[in-house]
Amino acid sequence: MARLTPRERRLRRHLRVRKKVFGTPDRPRLAVFRSLNHIYAQIIDDLRGHTLVSASTLDPEVRDRVKGLRKAEAARVVGEVLGRRALAAGITRVVFDRGGFKYHGRVKALADGARAAGLQF
Repeated sequence: MARLTPRERRLRRHLRVRKKVFGTPDRPRLAVFRSLNHIYAQIIDDLRGHTLVSASTLDPEVRDRVKGLRKAEAARVVGEVLGRRALAAGITRVVFDRGGFKYHGRVKALADGARAAGLQF
């Protein structure tokens, strides 16, 4: 049997998570993707297939604030910005989709930042 790459293993975990996690208009899905250097988060309405709000370390608003911070601290800032944008769009409750990543480190920091901004999940 062929060995799976780390990416393939993450995608399998992600599919397992996505079987249960589904975003609706009243409770959209907060999806997280983490690359080697950046972290991205979107709030998605899966019924329509639309991204309602997004934030990442590449956003101009965020990029200046995270310069010189460690990756986990930058992820927390992204979570706070995403939370503020979501509240401005009228979104208060979300379901969390960790994207097949372990819930620790940067993924946990982003979730904590979003909760600190006022999102409930």
